[in-house]
Order: sequence, then C-alpha cells, then structure tokens
Amino acid sequence: MKPIRPTRGGRLSRLVGKARILAVALAAVLVVPAVANADTTISSNSTGTDNGYFYSFWSQNSGQASMTLGAGGQYSTTWNNVTNFVAGKGWNPGTTDAVTYSGTWNCNGNCYLSLYGWTTNPLIEYYIVDNYGNYNPSSGATKLGSVVSDGSTYDLYSTQRTDAPSIEGDHSNFTQFWAIRQAKRTGGTITVSTFFNAWAKAGLNLGTPNYEILATEGYGSSGNSNITVSHGTGGTGSPSPSPTGGTSPSPSPSPSPSGTTGGGSGCTATYANASDWGSGFTGAVTVKNNGSTATNSWKVTMTYAGNQTVTNLWSGTYTQSGKVVTVNNAAYNGSVPAGGTTNFGFNANYSGTNAAPTLACTTG
Repeated sequence: MKPIRPTRGGRLSRLVGKARILAVALAAVLVVPAVANADTTISSNSTGTDNGYFYSFWSQNSGQASMTLGAGGQYSTTWNNVTNFVAGKGWNPGTTDAVTYSGTWNCNGNCYLSLYGWTTNPLIEYYIVDNYGNYNPSSGATKLGSVVSDGSTYDLYSTQRTDAPSIEGDHSNFTQFWAIRQAKRTGGTITVSTFFNAWAKAGLNLGTPNYEILATEGYGSSGNSNITVSHGTGGTGSPSPSPTGGTSPSPSPSPSPSGTTGGGSGCTATYANASDWGSGFTGAVTVKNNGSTATNSWKVTMTYAGNQTVTNLWSGTYTQSGKVVTVNNAAYNGSVPAGGTTNFGFNANYSGTNAAPTLACTTG
C-alpha cells in the first residue's frame, strides 16, 4: 500500500486546518461540564456535602463496599461480603422534619434500610428501620413498647454499646435507640417526630442533633441499593401516639398542660406538650406566617412561670436567660410562605408543676 501523502492547498488548506483545530478545542470545552458534574464514587471512610445534602460513608474494611453520590438526595451503594458498612445521604444536623425516600434496596444476608442518626450530650445512636434482611436488628434488645406510624406498627427497643466505634471515637460507650417496622417496605414517608416523642415517652431522651441519613447498612452480607431522599411533609414536632405493650414499664406521665398560642408581628406560635415523664418533657411549637408574603426569618419567645430548662432543641436555635427561652429559625426554615407553617421541638427538664409558657412571635 502506498503511503498517504499530504494534500497541497496553500493558504486555504492552512485555514481549514485552523478551523479544525478550533472545532476540536471548542468541543473539548463543551465536554468539560459533563466531566465536572459526573457522579462521585467513594470507597474510603469520609463525610461531607454533595448537591446540598450531607453524606456519610463508613466501612470497617476498605474495598468491600462503595457509594456513588448522584444528583440531589440520590445515592447508590454496592457491597460484597462486607464486614460492616453504613452509607447514606441526609442532613447535618438532623431534625424532626418528616423524611421521604424512594428507590431500590437488595440484600443477601444481614442488612438494614433505615433513617439513621446520632446525637451528643448524651451520645445516642438511633435507627428507624423500615427494612432488614435475614436478621432482626432488635434481637437481644430491651423492648419498650410499640408505636403506630406511617402505615405500620414499629417496635421500640434500646441497647447499650461499650468500647464501640462512634462519632466521638473508636472506643465509646453509648446507647442505641431502635424503632423496627413490622411491615417491611422500601420507600415512603417517615414522620420522625413520632419516633422522637415515642422514645421520650418511654424515657429515652435524645441529645443535641448531629447528622441524620437515610442509610444502607450491611453486616457480613452482599447487596446493592439506589435511594433518593428528601424532606417530606409530616408533622414536625407534633404529638405522637403513646407507645403501647412491651415488657419494660414506661414512666408515668404527669398531666400535660393545655396548648397555648401567642401572637406578635406577622406570625403566631402555638405550643403543645408532646410528652411528659414527670421530670422532663418534649415540647412542640408551630409557627404560622400571618402575612401576605413569605418571611425571611422568625423568632419565638417562650416565657415559663416555673423552672423549666431546655436541654436541646431541633429545627431552630435557642438561648435561655432565666425563665425566657428565645428561639430563632434554623438556616433552612426561616422562609415560611404566606399562610404557611413551620415547626420546632425541644426537650426540657423541670420539677414541680409544668405549666405551659406564654408565647410571642415576630417575623423578619
């Protein structure tokens, strides 16, 4: 075969060559965004943010599991004969906002699909388990009762862990809170406040929220998942059904004070005592925008007559000076549409009478 010789053409040939070079360069530039927006696969322990969501990936042994971060709240995992791993997307800090999720989850062996999170002061690891494999994670745990939520009964448990990995180190002592769904599912809405209130009713009090993810976990198993998570439309901080049944007695609740409502500039705040166990309680407050335009921010002032002391609060930030608790919106719920509502909840201690606070509400 004869070699192909270069074509002669003088200036026109050079111009055509330059045009081709420019076309190739332009094509390369146009390709860059696709590469920059490509999904990221993680196989080593890490946490961070991705497309507006917090993510966490932890594996006891590297190389046995991986997590791919997709658009928004979407992620996928695959694991093969893994020792133990937990991965998912969610929020940091976690809240009592309802969580909605969808997707697929396939398990061969011992694995869980759950809303999973941590609190500090006290250090608590909690699970709201919607699906699991061939092993019920509550086996051997102390049953505290049950609660009905989101179309099924969930059984409530607690367990103690010693010298175990946690968000505070590899050798920690902490309590696990469990809610195990009887009718397994993959997808739906989890009304988080129901479980927080039910645990509190059973004497299990969470601390300051750390992260919260819709998690895939595998233990000595193989499988894969493809999950998309978002905040749902549940009743954040609203009262929940009391846990029933179980083998361990629940604290005897004291009478709950009636709800109160307070107004102010542009909004009203309505308080309810979600649960009360005699020395502490869970409060729930709904903030309603009474204006004709969306708010930029809101503030609620709660003034108690007794010695109530807030120990932790979610879906907002707070300060307390004596009997006055001032609550400002969180970063994500300051904008409330005209006529719309948002919520926050809190745990508090007290002695004596637990009378409801007087409320005031302002918007910015």
